[in-house]
Amino acid sequence: MILLPELYAQASQQNIPILRHPMEKCGSMSLMTPEGRCFIGMDDRVADGGTQERVHLSHELGHCLTGSFYNIYAAADLRQRHENRADKWAIRRLIPVSDLDDAIAAGHTDLWDLADYFGVTETFLKKAICLYVHGNTASELYF
Repeated sequence: MILLPELYAQASQQNIPILRHPMEKCGSMSLMTPEGRCFIGMDDRVADGGTQERVHLSHELGHCLTGSFYNIYAAADLRQRHENRADKWAIRRLIPVSDLDDAIAAGHTDLWDLADYFGVTETFLKKAICLYVHGNTASELYF
């Protein structure tokens, strides 16, 4: 399992500062400057040292490391494309398909149990299952 310090170390190695800033509506966000430098902002309520922080940080790293950014004027389908790309990066980092298969084979078959096993939210786990079973992260279509 990828631990939180490893995600912070990856951000540091990539020279991506993580700044604390109140973000009531989204919990976290990433941005890229015109010069190509990435920054991640996180609200204190998701910086809990556990599940929420891992999911938010890995998603924002996904934006930075795949270059998946959009602006406020982007069409909804373009926004979703970039969000999906960031989610897929985060899923592959936190829940590799072989590890998911092993966990299920070991008897972790309930969603809550798998989410707890991988240290992620159930919402994130549902996206992971959809990615590996259906090839997309549209969990609302399947759950």
